[in-house]
Amino acid sequence: MSAVAASPMRSFDPDRVGSLECDAWAGYYRREWVRVLGAFVGMIRAGFGMSWPRTILGAWYVLRANQLWAPYPGNDPDGARTAMRRFYALVAAAHHEQIDAAEAARLEVDWWRAHREVQREGGGLPRLCEALTALYAYVYSVPAAGVREAARLRAEAMVTSDEWVAAGCPQPSPLLDTERAQLIESYGALLAAVRPR
Repeated sequence: MSAVAASPMRSFDPDRVGSLECDAWAGYYRREWVRVLGAFVGMIRAGFGMSWPRTILGAWYVLRANQLWAPYPGNDPDGARTAMRRFYALVAAAHHEQIDAAEAARLEVDWWRAHREVQREGGGLPRLCEALTALYAYVYSVPAAGVREAARLRAEAMVTSDEWVAAGCPQPSPLLDTERAQLIESYGALLAAVRPR
């Protein structure tokens, strides 16, 4: 079996990853950083299957990137890209993936920017879908057409998340239930596109 075929990042549990991402987003918008860190630890362990030391370090990098990105309008995209470059370098090293960490970080923060444009200016959903598609295609080394549906579903989950934020971030909320289901469906589509045949 090849290194790519054996990679845990191509055999994740969509229910777990999607549910944890929903928790991470909820914590992010409520600025509950300990909750976000816990969700990132779970997501990275479930989604990338790295060792615990790499998982915890990777979660720290992703948390810092999100904290640097979070302020509006005075955020730090360069700092966010630096932190995400460190994260993707861990992923590449752990699984011997052909990932240029700087390019993966650029693509990651590009979808964050596209999402912020959707949040602040409305519209722009096709651009967000394309940014997510580009990230998935690059990181998993698959054709863009195969991951476009996963990207679309994740973008729809972001729109639901934005509705929840506009409603004042209530907990519990049926919007969070919808978002969680959309994320799980998105990760199911991603798994179908990237798992070894």
